[in-house]
Amino acid sequence: MKKITLSIIALLISVGCFAQEGLAFPFQGGKDAMTRFFKDSLVVSQDIIQKKTAGMVMFKFTADEKGNIKKTIIYYADDAILAVPVIEAIKKSNHKWIIPNHEKVHDYIVPFYIRYNLPEDPDAGLQKAAYDNYRNKKPILPNNQIPLDMATLLPAITISYDVAP
Repeated sequence: MKKITLSIIALLISVGCFAQEGLAFPFQGGKDAMTRFFKDSLVVSQDIIQKKTAGMVMFKFTADEKGNIKKTIIYYADDAILAVPVIEAIKKSNHKWIIPNHEKVHDYIVPFYIRYNLPEDPDAGLQKAAYDNYRNKKPILPNNQIPLDMATLLPAITISYDVAP
């Protein structure tokens, strides 16, 4: 009798327990669709191309239950000039985000890497431009702690652009 009672209790406990709910990717269409969207939507400005600017920008943004972007925060940028096209691309992603069940808003962190493709024969002018950019860049850095709360870190997006030799 004790074995049957114990077995029933164990069965009820195991039925009541369930694995962690599998989360769908938070962008409509999945990871590949998100990567393709940002590669198509992020427009590298002529100023970035002329200055041969390269680096990383890390953003946190909040999406609501309808997929609207509510707020955007720059956590880090190697150069302030890189943040502008990323902000514009994130604005274009309005209504494309899927937040987890039972939440009114959700935070996402996404790193963007913007770099240039080296020509086959880089010349001294390109090297000088890269050095000048490195020396004169204006990074955006946090000056205090950054609470992350319940944010989801998304895969990095790499954007490459061509430079004229």
